[in-house]
Amino acid sequence: MGRKTETQVKAVEEVLEKSEEKTVKKELEIEDIPGVGKVAAEKLRESGFGNMISIAVASPSQLSETAGMSEASARKVINFARNNLSIGFESGEEVLTKRENVIKLTTGSTALDNLLGGGVETGSILENFGAFGSAKSQIAHQLAVNVQLPKNKGGANGMAVFIDTEGTFRPERIKQMAEALDLDSKTVLKNIKIARAYNSDHQMIMAEKVDELINVEKLPIKLIIVDSLMSHFRAEFLGRGTLAERQQKLNKHLHTLMKIADVYGIAVYVTNQVMAKPDMFFGDPTAPIGGHILGHASTFRIYLRKGKGSTRVAKLVDAPNLPDGEAVFQIINEGVRDVDV
Repeated sequence: MGRKTETQVKAVEEVLEKSEEKTVKKELEIEDIPGVGKVAAEKLRESGFGNMISIAVASPSQLSETAGMSEASARKVINFARNNLSIGFESGEEVLTKRENVIKLTTGSTALDNLLGGGVETGSILENFGAFGSAKSQIAHQLAVNVQLPKNKGGANGMAVFIDTEGTFRPERIKQMAEALDLDSKTVLKNIKIARAYNSDHQMIMAEKVDELINVEKLPIKLIIVDSLMSHFRAEFLGRGTLAERQQKLNKHLHTLMKIADVYGIAVYVTNQVMAKPDMFFGDPTAPIGGHILGHASTFRIYLRKGKGSTRVAKLVDAPNLPDGEAVFQIINEGVRDVDV
């Protein structure tokens, strides 16, 4: 009798599990939303709204423009998505549990990883700013390689998107770094999707296209690189009269990156240019451009500067959970490495 009861319980559990799986699957299908047909669903996916969460956090005007529906219909679609998802408050304990899924990508230098609390975090934005030759692009190349490593070696078993605004991407450097880690350079290069952005609008479109790579092409993107973030914005918006327009546009771009990082658990690495403060008589006059909007959007900010020879100094100037500190690393043929003692 006991065995029979146990068998019956297992059978019931299996039915419940299958029922739950179907429910979850149904919640994630865009076509199941009232008022969204196959054509509208296709348009939404192509525009980066490939799942329920991306629709739930969208604005009615965004959906209206994308799917060709009225704003009233867009509101109904958004409300349906929100009602079918667990969107609301959660306890600190739940957030801590979610944080256990965060992956930390190695930079290639243990000292630099330790400065960042273990590496470059997924779900966040890391901004590295500094003068030319301070290793901003070198770190970008190294991360594009390292993200492809297994998790137990400091990677994420993922692919990288490299948005190049200054023509800094060099496949030869990727090949060199990959071979130093005993990786197949051809495979590593295939797993990096490069987009050369020629103006700020093009740059913003490329960032939005990442949604399509994930939802339509089903690519395991785990890293987005923008090198450099402010180059086009700085060139196109000249003078104080255009500052408000520039910052508004930059704010939209950063929110796109923040949303992708958070929703899909992707690490975002951006490089930034600097300026010299002429009114500063003491200390280092170097400061990042982009203003407070960029400062608030970046989860981690690092100031890079040249050291002696091949060495570079990284100073952590802002982080939500880490103290300020410095780390010294070097750039050699093999890539970003610790300084030889």
